[in-house]
Amino acid sequence: MSKKANYSYVGVSFIILLFGIIFIPKIIDRINNKDINRTDESRSKGIVVNAKNSEKSKSDLDYLVINGEPKKVPEFSFTDQNGKTITNKDYLGQVYVVDFFFTTCPTICPRMSSNLTEIQNQFSDNPDFGIASFSIMPDNDTPEVLKVYAENYGVTNPNWHLMTGAKEDIYKLSNVGFNIFVDTDNFEHSGDFALVDKKGFLRSRKDGFGNPKIFYKGVISEKEKVDEDGNEQEITLLKEDIAKLLNE
Repeated sequence: MSKKANYSYVGVSFIILLFGIIFIPKIIDRINNKDINRTDESRSKGIVVNAKNSEKSKSDLDYLVINGEPKKVPEFSFTDQNGKTITNKDYLGQVYVVDFFFTTCPTICPRMSSNLTEIQNQFSDNPDFGIASFSIMPDNDTPEVLKVYAENYGVTNPNWHLMTGAKEDIYKLSNVGFNIFVDTDNFEHSGDFALVDKKGFLRSRKDGFGNPKIFYKGVISEKEKVDEDGNEQEITLLKEDIAKLLNE
């Protein structure tokens, strides 16, 4: 081998040694100080990480999206069982369940109200939980009547308001505001519950197809487990989702 070649190898070896002396300690120091992270790794692979999208949401509950916008509870103002005016703003900062009922309902309403009492008791220590119950027979369900009904069902949560007001406003709130069916002629109504987050948005978990469930069955109790048609109770799911939103 020629002296020239030997000099070349010596030169290359010197450069490699110099690189190791200068740069390897710096790389080790970066690793120890956690300066090399997922972003560096992703960039080396040609992947761009969007920090905003990579953040996990506080819960896995969906929004009800209408025309590309998350649906928010519309403004309302009614009178509760204590004669107090209650608006949608009174519920801001609270996670709350919504239902539509009437006090003389002989079928599903007693079961719905019993389930709501059970939910109330589950979150009795949390001041950020509430319930909004709207009467679809407001001419009969005066504040005095609602107060007796509340006492009969053990309503103790100060954020559980049973409300009455103008019939047309309540029916519009039900059918349009919450998309919960109420028949304006025969007092037929859905036994569903809606769930609202602290900022006033309608929320729910996803169904088996990846779509928001939107509502929770309010008639079947946890003890019953299923109804006569084989539909499973959803009170347990609702309790779980309330807890999730309370932690957001």
